Amino acid sequence: MTSSSADRVVVAVCWLDREKSGDLPLPCYETDGAAGMDVCAALDADHLLHPGERALIPTGLAVAIPKGYEIQVRPRSGLAVRHGVTILNAPGTIDSDYRGEVKIALINLGRDPYLIKRGDRIAQLVVAPVAAATLRLQPKLEQTRRGDGGFGHTGVR
Repeated sequence: MTSSSADRVVVAVCWLDREKSGDLPLPCYETDGAAGMDVCAALDADHLLHPGERALIPTGLAVAIPKGYEIQVRPRSGLAVRHGVTILNAPGTIDSDYRGEVKIALINLGRDPYLIKRGDRIAQLVVAPVAAATLRLQPKLEQTRRGDGGFGHTGVR
């Protein structure tokens, strides 16, 4: 079953400087089953990302996400596996009320410098619903079998 464009959430986007961004594609799904849209670097000059270095890479885009949704910024698996380049705060969140430039926080966890060029696909954008919560203070919480068992509590297998 394929979804029609009528089933999709509409996110308004605009180039912050159309003359500078005219050569770049809008974020897009590379395959029919892709969850994320690849987004490109809108760099004026190449950026060499050294091992351990963090950089905020511009996309040249601003977005208007409908209330009740967010855009999650996720790593591209090929960049992460092949080069160790990933999203610093994965997944990053773009809130529905943010109207500034979408920038991608990258970090090079690899052993070698990685060259980022204008137009390189550097991240994925995933549109996701957000559930707002109301916190209710309780004197005590209902107990579960797990209880307060934390990291590694259930074993390694």
